[in-house]
Amino acid sequence: MIDDRESNSNGESMKLTRYATQLGPRWAADAHWLAATFDLRSLLAMPRPALGAYIERSLSPETAQGSILAPIEATQEVWASGVTYQRSREARHAESTTGDIYDRVYAAQRPELFFKSIGWRVIGHQQPVRIRADSDWNVPEPELTLVINQFAEIVGYTAGNDMSSRSIEGENPLYLPQAKVYNASCSLGPAIQIVDVDRLNDLPIEITIERAGQPVFRGNTRTSNMNRKLEELVAYLYRELSFPQGVFLLTGTGIVPPGLFTLAHGDNVIITVGDLTLANEIGA
Repeated sequence: MIDDRESNSNGESMKLTRYATQLGPRWAADAHWLAATFDLRSLLAMPRPALGAYIERSLSPETAQGSILAPIEATQEVWASGVTYQRSREARHAESTTGDIYDRVYAAQRPELFFKSIGWRVIGHQQPVRIRADSDWNVPEPELTLVINQFAEIVGYTAGNDMSSRSIEGENPLYLPQAKVYNASCSLGPAIQIVDVDRLNDLPIEITIERAGQPVFRGNTRTSNMNRKLEELVAYLYRELSFPQGVFLLTGTGIVPPGLFTLAHGDNVIITVGDLTLANEIGA
């Protein structure tokens, strides 16, 4: 069983991990198997105070093992926020011939929100992500990713990589879906950290990009540099949408590689958000 610090009524500090097994995907909490019937859909259909008890009832003493999968189920959605940091505003302005659009988005009351992926397309820790074959300027975007229940309550977070084709996005703002949504363009993991929302307001975010085993770019920021409140982003997402199985929300990036830096096949992207580290190679 988990220790007293972790087994409070809110499930505080629990890490939920999803593994591949011979019988199909199975969830674990703090490296101990949860019941085979446990699913994220049911968890995120509950109000925030009920999560811990549901996890506790499902917990077994058996140690979990296997290949880690993305901590999301097939039918859950991943949405994303744009231009939430000053650095992102600058990068969008520089790449685009209509940069003033992004200046207005940064300062506007309404945030930029867009669909990123359905759960079955999401890539997990140590699985390959991709760059588009029709783009010659591609970057990763390290982001705090919120895990939200059906009641619009933030229940935890995971680390996210919102892969982006800057050449396509910069050509025309209406090409944003093509720049952002394609096969293996979204990775999440390695786990869901169940935490109180107040602990998310000043998390460190770091990225290292390695090429042939050597770092070619490093960057860091903190979620406290974000121009918008997390609750504000969630409130706008839920204004005219419902998510009965919960939803994941990438909250924007404050780290963008300089100039015309672009990813190459074989690069390794290592993203750390808070206590979680997500690593993905750039596949073919």
